Amino acid sequence: MSTIAAIATAQAAAGLGTVKISGENALTVADSVFSAVSGKKISETPGYRALYGKVHDGETVIDDAVALVFRAPKSYTGEDVVEISCHGGLYILKRVLRAVLNAGAVPAEGGEFTKRAFLNGKMDLSEAEAVMSLISASGEEARAATLNALDGALSREIADCRDKLAVAAAFMAAWVDYPDDEIPELSDDEMTNTLTDVHNRLEKLLSGFDAGKAILEGIDTAIVGRPNVGKSTLLNALSGSERAIVTSVAGTTRDVLEETVRVGNITLRLADTAGIRENTDDEIEKIGVERAKERFDRASLVLMVLDAQNEISDDDKELLAMCKRKNCIVVVNKTDGEIRLSMSELKTLTDNTIVEISAKNSLGLETLTNAIEETVGTAGFDPSAPLITTERQRSCVVKAVENIEEALSGIQMGITPDAVNVCIDCAIENLCVLTGEKATQTVVDEVFKNFCVGK
Repeated sequence: MSTIAAIATAQAAAGLGTVKISGENALTVADSVFSAVSGKKISETPGYRALYGKVHDGETVIDDAVALVFRAPKSYTGEDVVEISCHGGLYILKRVLRAVLNAGAVPAEGGEFTKRAFLNGKMDLSEAEAVMSLISASGEEARAATLNALDGALSREIADCRDKLAVAAAFMAAWVDYPDDEIPELSDDEMTNTLTDVHNRLEKLLSGFDAGKAILEGIDTAIVGRPNVGKSTLLNALSGSERAIVTSVAGTTRDVLEETVRVGNITLRLADTAGIRENTDDEIEKIGVERAKERFDRASLVLMVLDAQNEISDDDKELLAMCKRKNCIVVVNKTDGEIRLSMSELKTLTDNTIVEISAKNSLGLETLTNAIEETVGTAGFDPSAPLITTERQRSCVVKAVENIEEALSGIQMGITPDAVNVCIDCAIENLCVLTGEKATQTVVDEVFKNFCVGK
């Protein structure tokens, strides 16, 4: 394979920046652009050593630099790797990268360093997917969960499930193929117990997918309600800043305001929408209401706000009816004043969780946070547990579960052992696709296409 290079640090001015080189000729390429003050050549330097010197393009010195040397196979990619670190100005880094490319390297594609790590057996496909999740982690739970995946927690769980299926399949195949040998028959109860155990473990992985996705990716959340119920005040309270204009005039918010905030253990991509009401002659407000309804339809979580100081209106009732088909929390706001809203009536109109707050005074926000975590399933999230983090992984597990259910059904129906074994083999294959042992080139390319350049 060719020797690749890329800027491995963020494309922004910083104190330090790094250009990474990987491949068979990485050491030679690095020697062409780097001169150590000690006179040592990078190609003559053992792995896990650092050299201080100058990085240059021909006779022109670009910057002071430190070159870190990693020898194959004990490197991130499994190849010879050199990381040249210099001052982090964008112009300087681009000059260094250009010098490296002029010396014989080729530009790395997005995710190509990690892709080579996968191809060289340094990590499996599920661990490679965890790399980008770790880079984009927005909270402690996300960081811990993705680091756990990168360390192989999911891979070990899948491998153990696969191995249990493989042992059972091999035992059954031997008994079918060599009937004259003294191979004891695997009883239906033993096979059923093995398949049920693996089935339950895979189902547990599936049950944690939505919560894990919420932790890792955040949740699109819409704040909806009639005009002047305190939606913008709630947005400001959750974001901790005066993001939205708040007045006593109904209809102040005419468009969708967006803010990303941390609430408990998850990230909410909040959208404060225009007040939803049917009767308005204001053309601009009508457009805002339509956009609010569109955002409501797209949201994975809805915070529907009611005004505790007013009785439930027909518009409120219509919104409550709409919320029955959504993941929704009903937020009764303005509870710091005279209460006119009937809680008993409200409970007859919705089965959703009801939380009472005063957004203006930041009262009840902790209760709202707990309700959000319970509603989206992240309460009690265990970042140390094995976690499937992508739709690709989920699809593989779903197919494996279906294969095992077919095998269990076949055992109950008394079909031949070789037919049951076909189902088990299919389950094993789907688990192998998850870890990349049997993944096609198309699958591999799909995994890495969204990686950033330099990783």
